[in-house]
Amino acid sequence: MTEADLGLIEQADDAVPIWPVAAADLEGWLAQQPAAVGAWVTAHRFTAKPGRFLTVPGKNGRVAGVALGVDATPTLWNFAPLTQGLPTGRYRIEPLRRFDAAVATHAALGWAYGGYTFARYRKPPKDNEAATLVWPERADRDYVAIAAAASTIVRNLINTPAGDLGPADLAAVALNVGTDLGASVETIVGSELLTAGYPMVHAVGKAGRQEPRLVDIRWGEAKNKVPRVTLVGKGVCFDTGGLDIKPADNMLLQKKDMSGAAICIGLLHMIAASGLDVSLRVLLPMVENSISSESYHPGDVLASRKGLTVEIGNTDAEGRLILADALAEADREKPDLLIDFATLTGAARVALGPDLPALYGNDDATADALLAAGAAEADPAWRMPLWAPYDEMLDSKIADMNNVGGGSFAGSITAALFLQRFVTRADRWLHIDLFGWSPKPRPGRPEGAEPQAMRAVYRLIQQGFSGKPKKAKRKR
Repeated sequence: MTEADLGLIEQADDAVPIWPVAAADLEGWLAQQPAAVGAWVTAHRFTAKPGRFLTVPGKNGRVAGVALGVDATPTLWNFAPLTQGLPTGRYRIEPLRRFDAAVATHAALGWAYGGYTFARYRKPPKDNEAATLVWPERADRDYVAIAAAASTIVRNLINTPAGDLGPADLAAVALNVGTDLGASVETIVGSELLTAGYPMVHAVGKAGRQEPRLVDIRWGEAKNKVPRVTLVGKGVCFDTGGLDIKPADNMLLQKKDMSGAAICIGLLHMIAASGLDVSLRVLLPMVENSISSESYHPGDVLASRKGLTVEIGNTDAEGRLILADALAEADREKPDLLIDFATLTGAARVALGPDLPALYGNDDATADALLAAGAAEADPAWRMPLWAPYDEMLDSKIADMNNVGGGSFAGSITAALFLQRFVTRADRWLHIDLFGWSPKPRPGRPEGAEPQAMRAVYRLIQQGFSGKPKKAKRKR
């Protein structure tokens, strides 16, 4: 992603200053300003609420400066409103010297995030030249460019309707991203899934207009001392609910049911483009949960890659089935870190709302490290319990387990417990049950796709599971 794409430029002598100020510091800041600035800010009742800004006029009607409300420790979301909200011109943030390099990076990334639009199906409005920002001093330019590019990849995928993004289309994007970064990519399609040992991926997806598939991506050198990291992402490109069909209103956002796979593709880009010293594997089961004479039925018993049999209590609980096959394969290698991403349950959204992914894990230290990384990146999650007594809710009278718990209680927990049965070797496993969507427009987070947990997981891997960075091998 170029600096022009990011809206970030080199030093410009005529750049208009942006003054970040926290509410607690507003009174002191005003006392240091010229009388005219203080009078203007006071007259407009500017309170330095995070993310709110006020342009201050100068001579000839031009903007002399911009007062920006920020948190005590500013995050990217404080700066995101500026990109599309400011008049055309060049701007700089000052003084950033009182903040550390992390804040400077947040400022640049927030500016880049704020410029995102999804324009595949309609042309963006013909506005004047967009505002640009001078790179904040000490900002991590490489990280900003890589994270912004990954976010655009993920958002574009999730925002694309299912009619234009079926399993074959999503697999093609994964192939292009992987091969461009020097990864090896294997795709198992249709009936080949049965011979390769992924029967639940095949069962869920065989009714779809495009054949089900599993994309297996490997990047990095597989050496003994190099940490092995495996990512698994739910790639349900559309979910009707199957024969347990969803109500019409519940299908309106089902194009985003492949958010887990999209976020894994974004992380592949971030990890490989940054050259982290890891041996990375990405497993992406991709299906449409559709209705046809090929649909699997309530009451069916499916074989799994793990060897466990699963009774189908509800065909709308399909994501855990395809993840289970992929997790069984990932677990077989006992990676140092195993993480799966999925828009898995409505129960998680009832508990935590759209902004907080539910986090489950079998290792407290790893879960805590992810939560800390999420707090630093303004990319939060919330720890939920793998409550063992609820495991009996998955009991079946005719199979090893049922794919749903009995009744409406603890739906997110029982889904995580279901997946845990397929992870028996990996000592560090995290399951992230996310929404992948912003239901209302906010600066930097327009209504639509949101790559939740992506930056947090990247930092977790970078800080805890990577050695000395190396350059990515890109194919030109």
